[in-house]
Amino acid sequence: MAKICQITGKTAMGGNNVSHSKRRTKRTFDVNLHTKRFFDEETGKWITLTVSARGIKTISKKGLGVALKEAREKGYIKN
Repeated sequence: MAKICQITGKTAMGGNNVSHSKRRTKRTFDVNLHTKRFFDEETGKWITLTVSARGIKTISKKGLGVALKEAREKGYIKN
């Protein structure tokens, strides 16, 4: 499974490790992903999503139905 949030579309980004001597080596900043189950009241079923911490807050704020609809429109969720 790809390291991408299914609600916000956040992915890992690249950067540098900088040592004390200022030598730079490549590294990645991974997303804070969690596999979480949400209960969809419209269908009466549990949905398992891979979401970031920001995605969980978005679902809490907007609601699961609205967040899923927006994610499908943006192409983060296939079905």
